[in-house]
Amino acid sequence: MLARIGQELSGFFRTTAPDPFVIAVLLTALTAVLALLFGSAGLGAGELLDVWQGGLWNLLAFSMQMCLILVTGHALAASPPVARGIGWLASRAGSVRAGVVIVSVSAMLAGLVNWGFGLVVGAILAREVAKSLGARGIVAPAGLLAAAGYVTMVAWHGGLSGSAPLAAANAEGQARILGEQLSAEVGVIETTATLFSTLNLVATGGLLVIVPLLLVLMCPPRPRKSDRPRKSEEQVSVHKVEEIQARALGDEGEGQGVVPRWLERSPVVAWGLGIAMVVWLGSAFVERGAAMLDLNSAILLMFASGLLLHGSARGYADAVTEGATGCAGIIVQFPLYGGIMAMMMQSGLAGSLSAWFVEVAGESEGALALLTFVSAGLVNLFVPSGGGQWAVQAPIAMQAAVDTGANPARLVMAVAYGDQLTNMLQPFWALPLLAITRARVQDVVAYTVVVMVAAGAWLALCLWLVG
Repeated sequence: MLARIGQELSGFFRTTAPDPFVIAVLLTALTAVLALLFGSAGLGAGELLDVWQGGLWNLLAFSMQMCLILVTGHALAASPPVARGIGWLASRAGSVRAGVVIVSVSAMLAGLVNWGFGLVVGAILAREVAKSLGARGIVAPAGLLAAAGYVTMVAWHGGLSGSAPLAAANAEGQARILGEQLSAEVGVIETTATLFSTLNLVATGGLLVIVPLLLVLMCPPRPRKSDRPRKSEEQVSVHKVEEIQARALGDEGEGQGVVPRWLERSPVVAWGLGIAMVVWLGSAFVERGAAMLDLNSAILLMFASGLLLHGSARGYADAVTEGATGCAGIIVQFPLYGGIMAMMMQSGLAGSLSAWFVEVAGESEGALALLTFVSAGLVNLFVPSGGGQWAVQAPIAMQAAVDTGANPARLVMAVAYGDQLTNMLQPFWALPLLAITRARVQDVVAYTVVVMVAAGAWLALCLWLVG
């Protein structure tokens, strides 16, 4: 039944869902209308247009981080040792179901360490498993393996890079978002009460079982066989590595002097820079521990690892050039989401939405947690950034905790779970994955929307019973 649902949804979204860029434009228009009608700040059309224009540039630094995640992750995967390791893991998938399990579990575990790392691991592994199956004449349904790689984003906020729990555990960040008075009333919320709480261990642990199982159940019982299987089961990634190495060591630089060619191909340059990066990362970890694990450190780690494993500046640069072709969607769409976020926050629309849910919940802590969870899911469709969403919802959720006596840690996780849940419907975070896997968002969402429903039910149950 679930396999049929997946196939029917795939057909539905393929015929009805537009390109992600069109979705971003439509969301911009919808946000503008809602902000004019229901925003608490009372902005006029001209003022809202100014807010939107200013917001277009708010995510420029973040857009560059996303491009770097894409290209450094791609270059790392293209390095000889990693490509062979990914190829070996992908070759363990003897069927579509085995491939779905390998991709989804690997991606979710990596995402619990760092969401960016999980996104890259899931995307690359999904691509290589598809190639491995294709080498044996097995064709996975369109979008299924890419969806398995993307499900890392339905569990990431319960991991070590979770924006809301980490922000709530930082006194300075807490005061900046909540203000001095409310911050003093709430106090610092340690990660032992959020990320390492019974609630999160049960909720996130359950997702690690439920999500892969659900994807397996959506696999067709008899996968389609290709009439033209690939000539061998050897991973295409390995051939790509050999191609990159051949370019790096070949004679394309004829006419260059000896010194430039040596600098390009010698490990001295690549290893020198990579070792310097590793030294800094090691010293930062010794000094600050797990607190240094953020998006920038994850990018730097992939950058350094790629340089060391390629062993030449030329080989690394060629791999980066190849990966950079997938950045087009990020470059043109992220500014639009920056404008959406600015309109949501400065018009007061996001705050109004969250406050209304809090008012409906009344004095019940369980109901408050559930409605905070639902409102976070809705806000995430327009503000697809964990940190940005926490800035919007934290004052409302924490003030509600103070007023009702609810456990603030429970509401922190309610915001975190709502934020991650609707990633399965919002194409914002899927852009790097789509670039790597060459999948269509319509085919991916056909499976992730089912995951969203099941994961939402599980997380709501945990918030009601375990919190």
